[in-house]
Amino acid sequence: MAQQKQPPNLRYLDAQVLERVAALQLSTLQTVEGLRVGQHRSPLRGFSTEFQHHRQYAPGDAVKHIDWRVYGRTQRYYIKLYEAETNFDAYILIDASSSMRYGKTKPYGTKLEYAKYLAATMANLIIQQRDSVGLGVFDSKLRSFVPPASKRGIVATICQKLAEAQDEPRTDVAALLHEFAQRLKRRSFVMIISDLFGEIDPIARGLAHLAFSKHNITVFHTMDPDELEFPFKGTCRFVGLENEPEIITQPKRIAAAYKKEVESFTSGLRRACENNHADYVLVNTSRPLDTVLAEYLLRRGQLSGVGTTQKR
Repeated sequence: MAQQKQPPNLRYLDAQVLERVAALQLSTLQTVEGLRVGQHRSPLRGFSTEFQHHRQYAPGDAVKHIDWRVYGRTQRYYIKLYEAETNFDAYILIDASSSMRYGKTKPYGTKLEYAKYLAATMANLIIQQRDSVGLGVFDSKLRSFVPPASKRGIVATICQKLAEAQDEPRTDVAALLHEFAQRLKRRSFVMIISDLFGEIDPIARGLAHLAFSKHNITVFHTMDPDELEFPFKGTCRFVGLENEPEIITQPKRIAAAYKKEVESFTSGLRRACENNHADYVLVNTSRPLDTVLAEYLLRRGQLSGVGTTQKR
């Protein structure tokens, strides 16, 4: 996938990815708060304040919101959209610990670079939905924080902070989850992008802390294909990226046990998410970013009972 050049302050926005997921924005992200958090079915488009524009009627829309004058002129059904009464705050939390620098898959390379493109794309989608988005960059503690804002310029600010993010030795996902559970004063959408290396039980308790306050949570569990498939051959030296000791071994001797451990790890994290009403997305960085995001957004739309709206 060839990447189109972006201005330096928007370097993590891939124009082709944005184009391919744009048609899914309205029908899926419109329920991010209504699905589990808020009272409104559609926090991104309300029906009680300032008029914004029309969109074509889709099955499931309330008939009372059809603009009959437009129907009289065009013989087509259109819904009147208004600026929402309320919006939601989204917090994108990206892990910049040393283990995230592993990887060499095209076109993004490391897990951290893939995560940065994922974070920037989600931020852009949320801003296009007229909601607020912020960023937290963490390792063993929160290193950088951008408060949520709904102005277009926030995407450039987030991209700049992503560009500045450098990997640090260790991570503590659980501590960050507890910190944000205490920091957030209103029900919000929290997205965690991390390889989640650590003990599952503390992470599960952190998710439970967020879930207790009714936050909407999505976990993008970001893994390199080497970590999932263990394709190594011969005699290899494995170097720990977060100060773990080196291991020299023949991979074929440990491959079966390794894969079993990875399966147990990912299954345990998935259960921890399900138990706390969080969406779990296993992200294999060898997969195209637009495919990963499209599957995620479509699944949210199916769970909420909202169809997708395709561009014409």
